[in-house]
Amino acid sequence: MLSSLPNLLTISRIAAIPVLVFLMWGATWQGYLGALFVYAVAAATDYLDGYLARAQGTVSRLGIFLDPVADKLMVATVIIMLVANRDVAGLHLLAATIILLREITVSGLREFLATAQVSLPVSQLAKWKTAMQLAALGLLIAWRPLAHWLPALPVREAGLVALWLAAILTLVTGWDYLRTGIRHMVAAR
Repeated sequence: MLSSLPNLLTISRIAAIPVLVFLMWGATWQGYLGALFVYAVAAATDYLDGYLARAQGTVSRLGIFLDPVADKLMVATVIIMLVANRDVAGLHLLAATIILLREITVSGLREFLATAQVSLPVSQLAKWKTAMQLAALGLLIAWRPLAHWLPALPVREAGLVALWLAAILTLVTGWDYLRTGIRHMVAAR
């Protein structure tokens, strides 16, 4: 199953992470332009891998595991690079921290519940949260190249607003997952 197209797309998203870091490292508009291209392709594979797996009937346990891991690794890496380059700074660090803490907490919760053979399916709101995160991070990557060509365009500000919206959705969905997890933990006593 490792060689199925959906799994290869997911793995390519993980493989793109060092490329994103390299491109964003110097915080130049040219590097960010390249990072935006890589990020956009990676974000598209996030939708495409799941769609293809369902359409082809090739949903695999490996894909079910790798897809959210790839998402979380990419989101965390981009946030770290944006913070390191001061694209996300000041009070906006709170939004970035909320997103990172939720992703780690939900991953741990899923791992714990898996040992109890309890599935924690992805909610529709969590899918919207992921879309908002992808959009926010895309805008925050895009602002440097766009500021080079269109300096009056408030792309960074739009990205920061979207980051806060993603953080709010992150809190809501994280609470939903935590509440469900706690219910299973208490019932298992």
